[in-house]
Amino acid sequence: MCLESSRTLLMGIVNVTPDSFSDGGCFLKPADAVVRGLEMVEDGADLIDVGGESTRPGAEPVSEVVELERILPVVRALTRESGVPISVDTQRPTVARRCIDEGARVINDIGGLRHEAMIEVLAETGASVIVMHMRGTPATMQTDTRYDDVVYEVAEFLKARAAWGRAAGVREIAVDPGLGFGKSPRQNFEILARLNEFERLGYPVLIGPSRKSFLGSLSSKLPVEERLEGTLAAAAIGVANGANIVRVHDVKACRRVLDIVDAIADAADAG
Repeated sequence: MCLESSRTLLMGIVNVTPDSFSDGGCFLKPADAVVRGLEMVEDGADLIDVGGESTRPGAEPVSEVVELERILPVVRALTRESGVPISVDTQRPTVARRCIDEGARVINDIGGLRHEAMIEVLAETGASVIVMHMRGTPATMQTDTRYDDVVYEVAEFLKARAAWGRAAGVREIAVDPGLGFGKSPRQNFEILARLNEFERLGYPVLIGPSRKSFLGSLSSKLPVEERLEGTLAAAAIGVANGANIVRVHDVKACRRVLDIVDAIADAADAG
């Protein structure tokens, strides 16, 4: 099992893309991406999540061929060298299968198991999955952020999709409310405040607040490179409210924060 632990798991992000909102172009060469992944393991990452297609707001999809060309060498090398489970951030069942064949153990599906073929791949291979909520696609997701109750509606979506996967034979499932994916800044803050409602679904809960625009949406309007403190605050509050896994770019700083959050929780349990 890759997604359950007595302590908070930390997932490091390696984007092998030219256009991701934060680190696009930094690790487009496979060798650079592998080095970055290994650095994250040294800094305390429990899993590495490799992506070959940007999912920033407004992003257009790339072809399956391009996605595979970007990530397969990285998945292959990190599986061999990192010593931690490798996750692949993809919505495509064919890409998922190829990466699992190369050693990936987790599929991070931002599409929320919308493809029946993805469930079949997961059930056949025994790979774990992270089921995320997103309204629409990255290109359209911010065009409509209206909800009557964002937490309830997102939780119901995740409950149904996870149950569908479990019934089909998927062995390990985590859920992700999709911070920044089709939500307004206030809705993202509300999700973090009410995260225990996702914990009640009975699956590990992942959050991905890292450097996202809602963290720079307050009076200071901070750019991407100045959102570390906001990321760490969101991670700490999220774990305190029930998150089990945190997905970030800044692994070393977040590991230090989460170790303190976990120690406080342990002390409270012991008391």
